[in-house]
Amino acid sequence: MVAWMAPLLVIPALLLLVPAAQAHHLLHLLHLQPSPLGGFLSGVAHPLLGPDHLLFLLALSLVGLRHRAIWMLGLLATGLCGSALGLLLPGLPGAEALVSFSLVVLALVLLGRLPLLALVPAFAVHGYVLSASVLGWTSMPITFYLLGLLLSQGGLLLLSLTVLRKLGARLTAPVQQLLAAALIGCGGAWTWSALVG
Repeated sequence: MVAWMAPLLVIPALLLLVPAAQAHHLLHLLHLQPSPLGGFLSGVAHPLLGPDHLLFLLALSLVGLRHRAIWMLGLLATGLCGSALGLLLPGLPGAEALVSFSLVVLALVLLGRLPLLALVPAFAVHGYVLSASVLGWTSMPITFYLLGLLLSQGGLLLLSLTVLRKLGARLTAPVQQLLAAALIGCGGAWTWSALVG
């Protein structure tokens, strides 16, 4: 194995030691009341606090290598629609397990076993789950939370896509297969944990 690949494989392995996201966010961690600023900061930080959300966003960039950057806007809009649905109809049973399973779906898209469109419901489920932590807030903090969430997810996608494009030829088919296997391992483990936990 090439030395530069080690961090790409170690990160998912380390993330297996961390439980998947359970809808916590910055306001809960800091014991703050909802406000526009708090909502925005919570939205920015939220994708970083759940390893399954973070890994999904970063791994989406592997798919993005084969497509124009505009595809990200469609996924981000889908995530916001999922968040809106989560605010209107909360409590989808097994939503956390579906978020974890979305890593398996993403890996299968990378391997060419599922069509690209399979990522649309996967991203919508992420948006749905990310809205659960703001239920009961007033509209202004929720609006700023969603704005922070949009900027954070968009920034993470753009940053990881830029880094992967610089790696270029190093991301050969065998490397991508190894990364897909790591995603299946993380997604499968977290899905199992969510279902039996």
